[in-house]
Parts: sequence; structure tokens; C-alpha cells
Amino acid sequence: MTKPILTKQEINFRLRTCTEYGQASFAGIASLVLAFVLLINSFQGAGSSGVKPYIFTAFASYLAFALLQLGTMALIRRDLLLHGELRRTTRRLGYVLLISLLTANIFVVTAAFQLIKRKKSAAYTLSVYTLLTTVFVFAISALNVFKPYVSNLFVPGMLLLLVGGAVQLLALLLIARYSDDTLLPKWMWIAAILLIATTVTGNLFALALGILLIARLRNRNDSSGAKLNQVIDRLSRSSTSMLGLWFIGFLITISLCSYLTFDYGMAIDNNYGTILQPPSLTYPLGTDNFGRCLFSRIVFGARISLFVGILSTLIPVIIGGSLGAISGYYGRHTDNLIMRVLDILYAIPGILLAIAIIAAFGANTVNLILALSIGAIPTYARTMRANVLLVSSLEYVQAARAFGAGDLKILLRHIVPNSLAPMIVKSTLTVGGAIISTSSLSFLGLGVEPHIPEWGNILKVGSTYLETNAYTAIYPGLAIIALVLSFNFLGDGLRDALDPKLD
Repeated sequence: MTKPILTKQEINFRLRTCTEYGQASFAGIASLVLAFVLLINSFQGAGSSGVKPYIFTAFASYLAFALLQLGTMALIRRDLLLHGELRRTTRRLGYVLLISLLTANIFVVTAAFQLIKRKKSAAYTLSVYTLLTTVFVFAISALNVFKPYVSNLFVPGMLLLLVGGAVQLLALLLIARYSDDTLLPKWMWIAAILLIATTVTGNLFALALGILLIARLRNRNDSSGAKLNQVIDRLSRSSTSMLGLWFIGFLITISLCSYLTFDYGMAIDNNYGTILQPPSLTYPLGTDNFGRCLFSRIVFGARISLFVGILSTLIPVIIGGSLGAISGYYGRHTDNLIMRVLDILYAIPGILLAIAIIAAFGANTVNLILALSIGAIPTYARTMRANVLLVSSLEYVQAARAFGAGDLKILLRHIVPNSLAPMIVKSTLTVGGAIISTSSLSFLGLGVEPHIPEWGNILKVGSTYLETNAYTAIYPGLAIIALVLSFNFLGDGLRDALDPKLD
């Protein structure tokens, strides 16, 4: 078979529009970077010789799957240039790449799932991330069996995760069988309800998947199910956005499951016999200067960081959005009064305002949320005001006025719903900033109470031992970076997914 002659533009177009090629290249490069990091960390300290066997084994496995993934990427490229589509034999390599799940290589695993199925629906994508979330939470929770003692609810919690994973695996197999244009059998209602029931573990992907299946079963093609389908479909084009969404969902799930599978005493009780222990099976991330398990402290700290970050963003979204909507809709004196007051608040630096509020009322979680929320109200009010001014001039709003609709009805039914997309994108992009502010204030002793395991508090304690036990500061720092990056990646993806100009 002669190779077709393609122009450079045609080659770039085929590669750019193939999601499997983009995901394969991203997974291969990311795995290579992680393998390099593991290789560096596999060597013993300056006073020792040899390598750490467990870390070196992880390096070898990541390197093997990175090379296999890059080889698969080369095959995908060849298929696209020669045949214009992927061959069945190339897609079957995805089953081989699924073995990387044993090494917790989320990059290769997600690329493998996307490679296996030719026609991917939003339900299929959600079912993949639903199952992967449960599998990773189960695996991380299982590490507690190596600890001296476990939570009283450890066994029921693990059984709950196991049952949930079985239901989600069955749902994935069923969804993979039916494409979007296939009529689902009526008994899929049972699968949808069971999926929603597995949300008790905190798996929000299961909730979204259950809602999507119910909407599809009811043939509500113009409903919220169809909108969710569109958003997920557009998000799935970006590997970084979906991985950011997965990491956020994973942290939410493990934060809620930790009430069952993790013992809070390991995170707060002093154990002077295990002070500054290096990472091991018993203490996967080592211990701090009080002998507390750093692994457990970071897991419990995710609750605080997520709770404070999301709530301190949600409050100004509601208050600032309401003020901005009223200001933009009524205009004139109302607009002038609201915006001038908010301009005064906007003139005060947010971090200084937060420090002043906490210094006046004390350092605790509630005051921290209020301090971070108040300073963010003007920015959300300005964003909503600009959106409302734009939407108010559109024809369907004028038509609603002509038919005699009241101001409240026009605002709530026509203007606000069509002005929310930029607010959603902005909120996902600023949650990361709220999380950094939370950790920064806790690091300074002005945030969450010192005895509570929060990432800023953990980082503050670990910073004292950077020269001798660097892991006590590196791991909480990496957790903060990963979560902030995840929200930023998700915000970038949502900005494209919610853009009405995209088809």
C-alpha cells in the first residue's frame, strides 16, 4: 500500500483532531517525567550507597509503561497518516496499557481507556473516572492495614468501597456496550439508581453519571442531561482538564471516606517513639516531629483545604453575584451606590483585609472563611454586572419585557441563568487562590487552629526540618501545588467547554 501524500496542514489537522493521539503523547511525556523523578529519589542519601529498591522498582515500571505509551503514540500517528483512522489492532494495545493501573499510573490508564473504545460518549468518560476514583481511594485506604491499628469502621468502609467499585465496573461494561444513539434497555434504571447510591462514598462522578443515564433513559435530549453531555464531551478533549477534575473528585471522595477508613488519632496523637520516621509501609509519607503519621495528616488536611477553599469562593459568588445582577439590571442610582461601596472594599488588598479580620476576631476556621470571602465579593460583583449588562440588551430579554414579565422573573429566568457561565469559570480559577491563601494564613498562624491537620499547618511544622527531614515539608507542599493546578486546569477546560461559540 502506497503512503498517501499529505500536506503539512493536513498532517497537523489529523493529529490535532485525534483525541487519542493527544492523550497518548501527554501520558507518555508525563510518565517519563515521573520516571525521572523516581529515579532521582531512588538513590540513597549522601552518607549511604546503593538505591532504594521500592522506589527503583517504581521507576522501572513507570519507564516501561512510558516507553510503551510512546510506542503506541507512534502507531497512532502512523495509522492516522496512512489510513485516516486508528486500526483495531492499535486500539487493542489499550488493554495492555491498562496493566499500568497496578502501578497507579493515572496518565497511562486514562489514555488506555480512551484508546480502547472507538466511539466515546460522555457517559463512558464519566464511568471511567467514576471507577478510577473508587479504585484509587480503595488502594490508598488499604495502606492503613500496615499501621499499628486501624479505624473501628475500617472494614465496613472498605466493604462499602468494594461494593461501590463492583457496581461502577458493571456500569462501565454496560455503558461501553451501548453507544449514544442506541436506545438503553429499561432495566438500566436499576444501574442508574445504584450508581447514585454509591455517591455515599463521596464519588461525585457516580452522581453525575447516574443523572446522565436517567436523562438519557427519559429521552430528554434538550434537558440538563444533554447540557452535561456537551460539557463532558468538550472537557474530555483536554487531558489536563479531565485529570484536574479527576484529582479534585478523588480528594473529595477520600476526604469523605476517611471518616470510615482512616483513624483520626494517627493524625493528631503524639507518638514520641516514632518521631521523624522516614517513609515506610507503616508510615507511607513518614512522621513529623511529634510522631504523627504525615500520610494521615495530609488526607485529613484535604478536608479543611477543600472545605475552606470552596466555601470561601461560594459565599462571594452568591453575594457578589446577587449585588452585580441587581446593579447591572437596574443601573443608574442603584448601580452607582452598590459599585461605589464595592470599590471602597476593592481598594483594600485582600490578604491585608483577611489578616485584619482574623487579628480582630481571632484565628479559627469560621473567621478564616469570612475573611477570605469578604475580600473577594467585589471581583464577582464586577463580573456578574458586566454579564448582566450584556445579556440585558439581547432580544429575548426585550421580548420578555414586551410580554409584561416582571423584573424579578426576567432576572431569575432569563438573565441570571445566561450569565452564570463566566462566573463558574472564574470561581474554579479562583478556588486555587483561596486554597493558597488558606495555607498561607495557616502557615503564619492566622488561619486554621494549629492543632488541626491542615496543609498550611503541616507545611509550617515541616519547614523547620527542611535540611534534615525534607519530606515533612515537601509532601504537603506538593499536595497544595497539585490541588491548585487541578483547579486551574479545570477552569481552563470549563472556559472552553462553556463557550457558546464552540460547536
